[in-house]
Amino acid sequence: MDRYLSDPDVILLLVWIIAALAVILVLGHILMPVFLSVAIALLLQFWVNLLQKHKISRTASFWIVYTIFATVFFGAIFFLLPLLWRQCVSLVTEMPVLLQNGKNALTDFIHSKQDYISQQYIDSIGASILAQSQDLGKRAVTLSLATIPGLITIAVYLVLVPLLVFFFLRDNLEIVTWIKRFVPQNRGMIGKVWVEMNQQMGNYIRGKIYEILIVFVFTYMVFLFFGLKYQMLLASVVALSVIIPYVGVVLATIPVALVGYFQWGFTGGVTGEFALMLYSYLFVQFVDGNIIVPLLFSETMNLHPIAIIVAILFFGSLWGFWGVFFAIPLATLVKAVINAWPKQKEEHHHHHQVA
Repeated sequence: MDRYLSDPDVILLLVWIIAALAVILVLGHILMPVFLSVAIALLLQFWVNLLQKHKISRTASFWIVYTIFATVFFGAIFFLLPLLWRQCVSLVTEMPVLLQNGKNALTDFIHSKQDYISQQYIDSIGASILAQSQDLGKRAVTLSLATIPGLITIAVYLVLVPLLVFFFLRDNLEIVTWIKRFVPQNRGMIGKVWVEMNQQMGNYIRGKIYEILIVFVFTYMVFLFFGLKYQMLLASVVALSVIIPYVGVVLATIPVALVGYFQWGFTGGVTGEFALMLYSYLFVQFVDGNIIVPLLFSETMNLHPIAIIVAILFFGSLWGFWGVFFAIPLATLVKAVINAWPKQKEEHHHHHQVA
């Protein structure tokens, strides 16, 4: 007790953390557009500050950055989403054909190994796969009806997020001043944690957005070059998979490999189109993991892989997709708190000895 909780600073930080956790746990799902908007505003603030450094007034900087953001935001919504939706629908409708191709490729492969596997077994597998794929098609239709409440949520986000970002970005100084009224003047430890957090959160979100864009562009180029079907859809899946470290890559590779295999089969062996497309795709993943990530996240990545995986599981179970997206910054926050914490104890100990 004396070591950790004798400092009023620590008690205050604890109260803040518990209050914040309570709000997030109880209202997390409802307030998600607000959290998302704050994250985007943090991201854009960096650019506003950059423009201001180049002698552009604050108002002008704000309008330039916000206009670009709004254009990209609505451009993605009205051009990218419908395109992805169309590719999704055509993928589902084409599923039986793709599976038939896959089955043919498999049958050819097994015919060459006729001695080991019986024909009946192949047929039974083929029949069950086909039945399941038709079931998938039916399920997709019911799913698209079930997504109507989801569409309402999306509509709410469409209206709220740009609006909230506008105000957070425009009035950020006033908002920060207002919040400061509720924090004591001497903000030793909260101050430390806040500074580290602010920096880490900003760096992380910026880095993630850049990484998603870079991976999307390069993966899309690879798919386009080889003429892979559903290239936009698959490139988007791969780009978004970088949000989940370690696990995302594996999950995103499965649909890419399957679509490629169903499209080309294993013709040409290790030098065929399918194999070359996979090599190129894996090369992009390799570059992302070994070059892009260390460049973008040099300072945020000093978390142990176990800590990252635990954070993803924990926050993901709390808030689904957004939990996964913010898992690493939240883990960094926990780390910042831990870093700021024991230092007090040593200083405190020292004071006792002096006394």
